[in-house]
Amino acid sequence: MSSIPLHITWLVNTNQKLKTADGKDVIVFEFKSQNDEAILSEWAKHFRNHYCLDSEIDSLVQGTGFTRAQYLNQIKFPDATNAPGPSIRAGDFAEILIADYLEYLLGYWVPRTRYCDKTIRNESTKGSDVIGFRILKDGQESINDTLAVFEIKASFSGTKLINRLQEAVSDSGKDVLRKAVSLNAIKQHLLDKNKIELISRVERFQNPVDHPYKEQLGASALFSRAVFSSDLISKTDTSAHPNKDNLVLIVVFGNDMMKLVHTLYARAANEA
Repeated sequence: MSSIPLHITWLVNTNQKLKTADGKDVIVFEFKSQNDEAILSEWAKHFRNHYCLDSEIDSLVQGTGFTRAQYLNQIKFPDATNAPGPSIRAGDFAEILIADYLEYLLGYWVPRTRYCDKTIRNESTKGSDVIGFRILKDGQESINDTLAVFEIKASFSGTKLINRLQEAVSDSGKDVLRKAVSLNAIKQHLLDKNKIELISRVERFQNPVDHPYKEQLGASALFSRAVFSSDLISKTDTSAHPNKDNLVLIVVFGNDMMKLVHTLYARAANEA
């Protein structure tokens, strides 16, 4: 995933001056998706490969009696209609979009290991939602190497206004406990895939006492426009967060986000 996918250009900073109840800045993006077949097709491929690599799908389909699309829809992707499938879809979509933001706009290395190892498609993967790594120079440790750990929430349907950013902030305070487990899961996946050359990047951040580094924590909430409220977001309070001074807050809203989610999953399956 080295080239920058064009769908990330649809993530537009509104430059809205929004602050929380305790005075922290909130970065507000609008996701301006377009009906561009080429971009949507490339995005669907990028999205699909989080769950199942195109290079492996035929081997995985073999013996099931399924087509590629049937395999993805019935084995890999969260269900489109039966609960909690739609909410899992929304959550996965939100996490992947923020992972794209960290990788392609902020320059972190973000391993995409969270979804392909799911054993139950209609469950969220446990652990930190998104982890990104920034090592200034491979093979050399620097105190300025940075580990980013983001907690993500989504609200794409219904009419009730819910402060998902506050929920993300509250759960972000738990990431200090989940970080070690999540790093181990990434390392184990890389080992299973024989990506030995990448394992040292994870190991760099597993022992902060002996090998200190910077940590960037984040809380992000994604909304459909119909349930997005700047006033509600401004009531978010980060004062109880154990690392509030090192916490970045991000909000994303867009039109008909749940419809976009289902359209992307459908395209990802049908174009496999």
